[in-house]
Parts: sequence; structure tokens; C-alpha cells
Amino acid sequence: MHKRGTGRHKSLESDTNKTANALKDTLEDNLRFIDAGLGNSTDLVIRQFTITANRRLCRTAIVYIDGLANPQALLDSLLKDDNETRKAIEHPEETNPLQLLRDYVLTIGDMHGASDFDTLLHAVLSGDTAILVDGFAEGIVADTRDFTDRGVTEPSSQTVVRGPREGFSETLRTNTALVRRKIKDRNLWMETRQIGDVTKTDVSLMFIKGTVNDKVVDEVRARMDRIDIDAILESGYIEELIQDDSYSPFPTIYHSERPDAIAGGLLEGRVAIFVDGTPFVLLVPALFTHFMQTPEDYYQRADIGSLLRILRYVCLFIALFGPSAYIAITTFHQEMIPTPLLISIMAQREGIPFPAFIEAIIMEVTFEILREAGVRMPRTIGQAVSIVGALVIGQAAVDAGLVGPAMVIVVSITAISNFVIPSYNMGISVRMIRFIYMMLAASFGLYGILVGTIVMVLHLCSLRSFGVPYLAPFAPFIIEDQKDNIFRLPQWALLTRPRLVSPNNRKRQKNHPPHKPAP
Repeated sequence: MHKRGTGRHKSLESDTNKTANALKDTLEDNLRFIDAGLGNSTDLVIRQFTITANRRLCRTAIVYIDGLANPQALLDSLLKDDNETRKAIEHPEETNPLQLLRDYVLTIGDMHGASDFDTLLHAVLSGDTAILVDGFAEGIVADTRDFTDRGVTEPSSQTVVRGPREGFSETLRTNTALVRRKIKDRNLWMETRQIGDVTKTDVSLMFIKGTVNDKVVDEVRARMDRIDIDAILESGYIEELIQDDSYSPFPTIYHSERPDAIAGGLLEGRVAIFVDGTPFVLLVPALFTHFMQTPEDYYQRADIGSLLRILRYVCLFIALFGPSAYIAITTFHQEMIPTPLLISIMAQREGIPFPAFIEAIIMEVTFEILREAGVRMPRTIGQAVSIVGALVIGQAAVDAGLVGPAMVIVVSITAISNFVIPSYNMGISVRMIRFIYMMLAASFGLYGILVGTIVMVLHLCSLRSFGVPYLAPFAPFIIEDQKDNIFRLPQWALLTRPRLVSPNNRKRQKNHPPHKPAP
């Protein structure tokens, strides 16, 4: 009996909350509740006026947030006085002024009703304008959003020599429109939801129906629905909340501020996640090879794109193993160095008081500090300070006898190679793992590097990105997907999509190699 009473009490309390949240049929009560609910905010605008509907005066008010909405077109529709408007608002068969406004007067494209304060306030805080009429416990919400937009500018984190110069902005609709400009297909579907109990940030999923793996879409939806957080301020929040392995140094979600990169991922069968307020769009599933590719690989000829990819992988190995290999060879395996070079290195290190590992740590930490300082300082002086600081500190350290010239060269080449990695996330992962390899090399030499490499490869093989193996198509090895992996074959040879990413619609094109004209 006690449980039944508790359930009935909860039901009555829920009904009471719903009744209190419902709009009132008195305009003054509604406006008073809205004003108090927003704390009498100074950017809340309430414009009251009187309209004529069915030969009677109706007190009306519009509510919007200054700076988020531009209700001028709405006001022009409500306050205009011409013959057509008079005929429209004097329909004797239409007794509901709200329906009359919606059907005959308002020219705004997107409108919907609101019968409770939560829906109405959320719309107003999102940039919409609410229309309330005295005597009706319902309102109209019109889309009048007019955010201050940075505009479409060239992306700063992923520059290309050849390719589009447009990048995403902080406005959700601008970003989705940039992708729809490139993919004009009716199967390009989009779903939007609000995440964040306080911010109620708009987050949109975009995918190509029939090409995307439906299981991946369902998994993305499920992970998004499990998010319970008060605020989403950037796509990095979403990335950290839905990624597969939170403790792996390797990123399993790709992000980009280039519409062509996101469009290319969608055409391969991936899912894009747009977050309002950030120019970085997420793309899943993301594989290891995805972080080593750039959109420009497909804008250059196949031989040039393949050469650049090979160069990136070479730089990846240099950035990962450069300092550790130098430490291991100079500390444990001097026999691997040619005698003249060994004599030169030992002569340089004759007056240095630290072992090679401490040398590398000093230089690597110094370069990391300079790199971070160059990023955080104003652009006009950040690059100059980082370059001049590296030269001055490197030369001063050599003159002071703290490090050898060979170590400065190794660390410099390592730092430059790290910049060749296209993805910023993957570059940071390589920088972190490099210190682990340096410790293994200082302790066990090349054997430590070998054991660390085996552990890293096993870890990479265990990773998944929304169910897809992280090292595909290397592991599992898929021979038909190697045509767009390290090497890129010509466009006419890229006939199918990646098998594990898009198992539903693998056919991409049906072309043949170009033929030379007959002489």
C-alpha cells in the first residue's frame, strides 16, 4: 500500500509540474513568467502591440533575445497594412488568431507551435522569436536566428597547396551547408539533438544513407544518447565522451575544419558529427591510415600523392624513433657506427657531463616549451620567438657544454619530422610516446626499442573505432584496400570503398584507364 501511495504521489507531482510549465491563457502572466524565468535579463526584448483578427483587436507580443535574433521580417509581416493582409485576417471561418497568423500573415519559412515554457524558452535562447496572443495558451515560434558569424575563411590547421580554401566556422548551419554544397544527394541525411543540461548545444549527425554502415550509425546514436553532462562547449567534449579507448594515446576519432575532408569521409561511408559553436567536425570511424592522409593527396597526381604519403610515414618513424635510436646506439651499440663518425661523436661529447639520455631529455623538453610558447603567444611574434629561441638556446647549450652538436641535430630533425604528420592529434601522440622510447633505449638499448615497438603494435591491433579495426587494412590485411593506403592509385583505379568502413555500398565508380588517341 505504501508503494502505491508513493507512485500516486509522484504522478500527482509530475502532473502539477506539467501544469505549472504550461503556457497560460493570459498574455500578462506569460510575459511575467518569461521575464522572471530569464532573471529580468537586459538582452531580453518583449515587444507588445495590437493586431486585428476577425474584426476584433488582439493584444500580441513577440519575445526574442537581442543579438541572437533578427525579427525585422517577422515584424514587417505582423504590422504591414495592405488590402491583401486585411482580407486575410478577416476570414470568418478562421476563429483562431494564431492559426490565422500562421496561415495568412507570417512569411517566415520555419514555424512551429509551443505550448509549454520549456519549449518556448529554449527556442528563444536559440535565436528564435516567440509570438504570444492574449487569450490563448499557445505560442508560435518563428526561426529568426541571426548569429554573428566569422564567415567562411581559410582553415588554419590544415593548409593545402592545391585545393579549396574554405573552412568551417562556428555556426552549425553554415557548416552543414558547406558540406551539402559538395554532396547534392537526397540520401545525405542529418539528425540533430540537444546535448548538455545547461548549454543545450545543437549536435548534428550527418551520413549518406545506403552507403554508411547502419550498425555504426546506431552505435553513434547510442553513445550520444548516453551522454549526461551540463555543458558542451566544443567538439572535443563529444570526442572524449564517445571514443572507444580513453586511455590510449592514439586518437580514434578524426576531426577536421575542412569541408572537403568531411565530404570525402562521408562518401567513404563514415559518419560526421557537427557541434554548434566550433569549426572542428568529427568523423567516425577513424583508422590509423586516415590520420596520415590529407585531402591534397587526391588533388595531385597519383605519383605525387603516393610520394608525399611515403614521406609522411618516413617522418613518422623519424619522429618516433629518432632520439631513442641515437641514445641506444651511442650508449650500448657503438659498433654499429662507422669508425670516423664514432670518433667525431665521441670527441664532441668529451666535455659533456651528462649521458645521452639526459642530453635528449634537456633538448626535447626545451623544444616542447618553445613549441607551446609559439602556439600560445600572439601570432605576430610567436613564430619568430620559437624559431629564434630554438637557434639561440641550441647554440648556447652547445657552447656551454651541456649537449653535443649531434644531439641538437637529431632533436631538430625529430621536431621538424613531427610537423610533417598531418593530424595534430596524432602528432601529439607521437611526441608523448617518443619519451617512452627514450627511456627504454637508455635502459635496454635497441632491445628495449624492439620490445616497446611490439607492445605498441599489439596495442594498435587491439584498438577499435566504432567496431572497425584501427589498423585496417594492414591488420586485418585487405589486399583490395591497399590501392588507397600507403600508395594511391590513379582515380580511375579507385573503384570501391573501404570494405570494413562501407560494407553496404562498395561500388564507387566504373571508369577505365584513359586511352591515348590513335596516331
